[in-house]
Amino acid sequence: MAEMKYTKDHECVYLDGDTAWVGISKHAQDALGDLVFVELPELGKTVDKGEDVAVVESVKTAAEVYAPLAGEVIEVNEIMESDYDLIAKPVNEQGWIVKLKVSDASGDDLMDEAAYAEYLKEVD
Repeated sequence: MAEMKYTKDHECVYLDGDTAWVGISKHAQDALGDLVFVELPELGKTVDKGEDVAVVESVKTAAEVYAPLAGEVIEVNEIMESDYDLIAKPVNEQGWIVKLKVSDASGDDLMDEAAYAEYLKEVD
């Protein structure tokens, strides 16, 4: 069964089998503000857990999007390069930035929604 997970760096991950749909959390979206640019990786790029996989730039700042799990980039959301409002959609709909074919699913530090909400209370 697919489920939504979160990282301490505010990535949002929708896990569906060995595919991870990666985006940013609502918290990160709110902190960034309006996007002005998204830099997507090349298809076939392999990333280690914690490695930057994309960059999102807003009117306020630029932020790396880190790979929550190790894997290979199998799809990029090219529509997001021209429609920045997609980032506000749920990751399991059109709000994903990249899809990874997961090579190492050991994501012990991924949090479910309740744990992420508690984490946000601690850091805010």
